[in-house]
Amino acid sequence: MSHQYNVNLKWNAERVGEVSSPELNTKIEVATPPQFLKGVEGIWSPEHFYTAAVNSCFMTTFLAIAENFRLEFKEFNCNAVGILDQVDGKYLMTEVVLNPTLVITKEEDKEKALRVLDKSEKACLISNSITSKVSLNPTVIL
Repeated sequence: MSHQYNVNLKWNAERVGEVSSPELNTKIEVATPPQFLKGVEGIWSPEHFYTAAVNSCFMTTFLAIAENFRLEFKEFNCNAVGILDQVDGKYLMTEVVLNPTLVITKEEDKEKALRVLDKSEKACLISNSITSKVSLNPTVIL
């Protein structure tokens, strides 16, 4: 079974465009990141979208697996860092570091929580679809 996700891009001016989808109600500005020539501060870049795709897929996968494992938690947050390097003369997103913080309700669930986080990273379809290394640095607290 396959699924399609439609994304439209409209160039606005200079190095700025706008992404939209007929399936969604919002539009998001996108631009060259400020680290590059004529890059723009304060606007989402393809590199941000790439990192966000890994992070948001990790979260949705975690929510499904946590439910299957009946893991009770009060809070889930995840900071992600996408790393862009130059390799053999080409820019590549070489790594995405996921730093989730999970607040659980019972101390005895700590090991289960760590297993669920690990399984979530391994099962994330976006992480499995990219060549970048994905690293997981979880924190589980009461």
